[in-house]
Amino acid sequence: MSFYIGNVKIDGKLCLGPMAGVTDLPFRLLCKEKGADLVYTEMVSAKGIKYNNSNTKKLLETSEKEKPVAVQLFGSDPDIMADVARQIEYMDFDILDINMGCPVPKVVNNGEGSALMNNPELVGEIVYKVSRAINKPVTVKIRKGFDKERVNAVEIAKIAEHNGAAAVAVHARTREQYYSGKADWDIIRQVKEAVSIPVIGSGDIFTPADAKNMLEQTGCDGLMIARGARGNPWIFEQIKAYLDEGILIHKPKFGEVMEMILRHANLILEYKGEYTGMREMRKHVAWYTSGYPGSAKLRNRINEIETLGDLEKLLKEYFNMLI
Repeated sequence: MSFYIGNVKIDGKLCLGPMAGVTDLPFRLLCKEKGADLVYTEMVSAKGIKYNNSNTKKLLETSEKEKPVAVQLFGSDPDIMADVARQIEYMDFDILDINMGCPVPKVVNNGEGSALMNNPELVGEIVYKVSRAINKPVTVKIRKGFDKERVNAVEIAKIAEHNGAAAVAVHARTREQYYSGKADWDIIRQVKEAVSIPVIGSGDIFTPADAKNMLEQTGCDGLMIARGARGNPWIFEQIKAYLDEGILIHKPKFGEVMEMILRHANLILEYKGEYTGMREMRKHVAWYTSGYPGSAKLRNRINEIETLGDLEKLLKEYFNMLI
């Protein structure tokens, strides 16, 4: 089940995909514990590092407990990207990933993220310069294409491989689609058949059956779970049990979910302090409790949470109501 990205061994197929505002260190640690084989940081601005932005530096923090870990950089200037890669190489991460898939307007309008899919020559130059600037493996995350008229994932993947990329992750939607509609897994298969480096498939993996189907339909080397992991770090152990033994692990009981929420809250408070941490936990609590009876009422009250005590009280009230 293992594969290599450059000289880094990935002991399984399951990757936690990078998500801005979600895959911070506390969440990555929880997903690692639950079976993620490779985790990605939130995307980090190369310019932010170059100009010593303090918020950007925080995003680069990693832990020995989560390894192997990939830092994801975004930017469009090949020289800045290469300089920043050199500048941070000493840090304790294993793989440097280049974001060429982010669909957010403020990133795309700056010529970064999935905008790079429209400039194959620039893609080649960025990958070439970054992969030669450092000794750590360099990977690229791309989309199916920019829009339905420009479906060029195969071309971009070949360019990335030719210029030194050690692996490519493919989100099977265009930038135009964002996260709507159905992911076209066939594009992952096409990329897998076109390159010899590992290919990680991304898009619409929400259940163990989805994971199995993607592997069978595309032949990809790794599976990237992103939105499917929000509020559900258990998805990694669920997929492993299904792939390895054909066992379906059911959704955890609310008591276990409550324990995980409080554990997550304690980690995030250690990392970000109570004021910021509790505000960030609001969205996580909404994700964790989605689908449980009466969870809509609970979510209506989440925005009142300001302290860990508030959170514990609210969860206990809700838990007692379920019993």
